[in-house]
Amino acid sequence: MIIDKAKEVLRIEADSILKLAQNINASFEELVNTICSSTGRVVISGIGKSGLIGKKIVSTLISTGTNSMFLHPVEAVHGDLGMVSKDDVFIAISNSGETNELNQLLPVIKDIGCKLAGFTGKTDSTMAKFCDIVIDTGVEKEACPFNMAPTSSTTAQLAMGDALAVVLITMKKFKKSDFMKSHPGGMLGQRLSCKVGEIMFKASTAPWVLTGSSMSLALKKMDKFRLGAVIVLDKEEKLKGIITDGDIRHCMAKNLTDLNTRSVDTVMSKNPQTLTAQSFLYDALNLMEKYQITVLPIVDKHNRLDGLLHLHDILGKGSFQFNGGPQ
Repeated sequence: MIIDKAKEVLRIEADSILKLAQNINASFEELVNTICSSTGRVVISGIGKSGLIGKKIVSTLISTGTNSMFLHPVEAVHGDLGMVSKDDVFIAISNSGETNELNQLLPVIKDIGCKLAGFTGKTDSTMAKFCDIVIDTGVEKEACPFNMAPTSSTTAQLAMGDALAVVLITMKKFKKSDFMKSHPGGMLGQRLSCKVGEIMFKASTAPWVLTGSSMSLALKKMDKFRLGAVIVLDKEEKLKGIITDGDIRHCMAKNLTDLNTRSVDTVMSKNPQTLTAQSFLYDALNLMEKYQITVLPIVDKHNRLDGLLHLHDILGKGSFQFNGGPQ
């Protein structure tokens, strides 16, 4: 009974998606052309389950080259509406087309002047009457035995959103290389499976000073290597501590005027976090994130310095871009 019921749900939802293909008409083509010619963003809004579907569609659009954002109807009337401009294309999602929070927002959206489209299962609904473009996402029934819980209807909305995103990929000539640029996680994931020893600075090329050295020497090493840190070792080359840019800032905040003449032992952070050369880069990245650090001393089993790992080397020194620029 359990398996049969599950199969029935899948059949109902699959049939709902197949019937969407019969409903696609010139309105869908108009929406695609409107988005392609727009100089603004695609703004999607919905509430409840439709809102969750809207967020997923926004995520898909963004990752495939269409600038998009999700706008919650309630948050919109409390200030977020200022993010919408006349150059945007606004898509409202509601199966019934009678969602009060959304319908109260639509007249204001029309006043802003942006094109208004709707995904709805009721093409004669209040929401549909506000829209310039209506996309029919109606289903015959929900997979829920009470025909109440959004199941087939949300699946249909999601499928229509995917259809929109994929058609826009073709229309905008979005390439696989463009997709990879917006998904550094795939390449980064491959890199994180490498060992620390494959990319770290070897001990012979890493910035370090001996205990008892002056901060003047340590600062010269930091300036020369520009890694934001210098390692402090004892005479047996065992790790004693690390001095980072943060340690320097803390000293400056205390108005220590004798910083240059101080011993590195009075400034360094003792017992820093470490890894071995055989550790995986994903372990290093997790450690850096946990302790909010960018440099890790790499040691052998005797705690002797083996190398130095910097966050930028994990990320590929500019191969990955976040927030619009190389890190």
